[in-house]
Amino acid sequence: MSDLLQRLRGRGWRLTSQRRVVAEVLDGDHVHLTADEVHVRAATRLPEISRATVYNTLGELVALGEVLEVSTVGRAKRYDPNARRPHQHLVCSGCGTVRDVHPAGDALGDLPESERFGFSVGSVEMTYRGLCPACA
Repeated sequence: MSDLLQRLRGRGWRLTSQRRVVAEVLDGDHVHLTADEVHVRAATRLPEISRATVYNTLGELVALGEVLEVSTVGRAKRYDPNARRPHQHLVCSGCGTVRDVHPAGDALGDLPESERFGFSVGSVEMTYRGLCPACA
């Protein structure tokens, strides 16, 4: 059973066949699929699954904090099932490929108190942008 499915089951989330197939499609370390890509892959496993069901399920997973929504400039949002593992993203400006990266150091700790403007900062989201080998 995938890590995501285990977490959802542990939370008591009702795993219908549609929800299960969406979670199975999202399983993996560097999976950053668009909603349409999730729908296409889910439909190969469960042909009757609707696009609306996929969008609704993704929305629920994001609201639960089990999946991250990754926005890329000028492209469709992507969905990252590695919500429980702290990481940043590397995004190709050419094709939109997204990869998880784990830079050394503490980005939150690197922000000086004088630059926090009184905010109580709880998390950091960083995105590295560049060109992947195929686009370079």
